[in-house]
Amino acid sequence: MIGRIAGRLEYRATDHVLIDVRGVGYVVYVSDRVGATLPGVGEAVALYTDLLVREDLLQLFGFSTLVEKEWHRLLMSVQGIGAKASLAILGALGADGVSRAIALGDWAAVATAKGVGPKTAKKVILDLKDKAHSVMALAGTAPAAGGGALAPADALDDAVIETVAAPAAADGAAQSEALSALGNLGYGPSDAASAVAQAAGAAPDADTATLIRAALKLLAPKG
Repeated sequence: MIGRIAGRLEYRATDHVLIDVRGVGYVVYVSDRVGATLPGVGEAVALYTDLLVREDLLQLFGFSTLVEKEWHRLLMSVQGIGAKASLAILGALGADGVSRAIALGDWAAVATAKGVGPKTAKKVILDLKDKAHSVMALAGTAPAAGGGALAPADALDDAVIETVAAPAAADGAAQSEALSALGNLGYGPSDAASAVAQAAGAAPDADTATLIRAALKLLAPKG
């Protein structure tokens, strides 16, 4: 399994890029959102990747973070969601947006992705709602967007294909820590994920303590 590619960006197209790694060019398909964050042609670039293997097809898909890659893997597990639809959802919402939409059961947000109708969006929510907490927890240890991704231009000769990405700065650490705290308090993973996602949506820059307090208010019995 090819898990990460680092090299020089040779060209970019509408839905894919070509990355040169020591003289070998790899075509990597990316979402609109990822494509917009990549550097210019000729510059150093790295992406976490997922390899799709079929009888008549081999395709690499690229992601800025491991959280985004994990959502792609999970989205692809939903019947009716192929690689194109997965990239469309991630391109429309981003990894954090997907986490929030699925944790909150917001199928309408998922349905904003090109080619994804209400019926399919509802199935995505149904199939993945109980898995949102695990990806949100991963965000506490996965690299931040761009974290550790770009190799220095003068180090391109050392660019390699890696199967495992090294840990980097945390992204979404506050949400991950809040989830852990709520779990320790006895709240179920899905309920905790939904409350943290709602609290984070209302206050994107909130620290761990603030998220926990806000989530606890949301989880408190009504009436």
